[in-house]
Amino acid sequence: MKLVDLSNPLENTVFADPPGLPPKIDYLDHKATLPSLKAFFPTVRDDQLPGGEAWAAELVAISTHNGTHMDAPYHYHSTMDGGRPALRIDEVPLEWCWNRGVKLDFRHFENGYVATAADVEAELKRIGHELKPLDIVLVNTAAGARYGQPDYVNSGCGMGGEATNYLTERGVKVTGIDGWSWDAPFVYTAKKFAETGDASIIWEGHRAGMVRGYCHMEKLANLESLPSTGFEVICFPVKVKAASAGWCRPVAVLR
Repeated sequence: MKLVDLSNPLENTVFADPPGLPPKIDYLDHKATLPSLKAFFPTVRDDQLPGGEAWAAELVAISTHNGTHMDAPYHYHSTMDGGRPALRIDEVPLEWCWNRGVKLDFRHFENGYVATAADVEAELKRIGHELKPLDIVLVNTAAGARYGQPDYVNSGCGMGGEATNYLTERGVKVTGIDGWSWDAPFVYTAKKFAETGDASIIWEGHRAGMVRGYCHMEKLANLESLPSTGFEVICFPVKVKAASAGWCRPVAVLR
C-alpha cells in the first residue's frame, strides 16, 4: 500500500490566495511561551525546566477556505437539491469522503478554459473509466505546477456548470482540483462577463450545487503523481460548526 499526500501546507504566503485573503500564522517558540507556562506554575524557575524551555505553539488567523480544504454545498448557495437547505461542512456524510478515486488530466487546457461535459466524457473514455455513485473525481490542471508562484491563482482551467452537473448526475458527491477554485480563474470570467453581460457564467461550477448538492476540494497537490484510476481517496474535513468549508488533508491510497 502506498499513501500519497494530496494537500498543500497551510503557510504564510501571499501566492496561494487572492490579495488580502492569505492566512496569518504567528510561530511561538519554546522561550516565547515561558510566560504562559508560568501562568499555570507561578513559582517555577526557568532553570527547573528542561533547557529552560516551555512549549512551542502557533496562533493562526485563517479562513476556512485557506489551504487545502473542502467546500460544503452551503458555500455555493443557501439551498441545494431544488430548494432543500444546503448542507454545512459538519453535516456532510462521512460516507462521501472515502471512496474510489479517478483523475481527469486537464493539464493541456489553457488558463481560463471552462471544461465541459464533453471534455469530461472524452477523458473518461480515454482512461477507460465508467463513473459509479460516490466516486471521488480529482481534476489535474496546469495550476498544480504553479503552486507557490505569483501566477498560481490565475492558473489552470476550471470546471463549468455543465461539467459539474455531468458528474453529479452520475452520483458523484466529492470532487477536487489543484487550482485555487473549482471554477476557472476569476480574472478570465470577469473579462467574459464584461464582454457578454451573462451573469450565469459567474461561479457556474460552484452554483451547480444548487441542482444537486456536492462537495469539492481546492488547492490539491501531487495529482500529477497519481494514475488515472486504481486508487482510493480519503478526505475527511475538519468539523467546523455550521461552516461553509473545512480544512482537510486528503490522501490517495494505492494498493
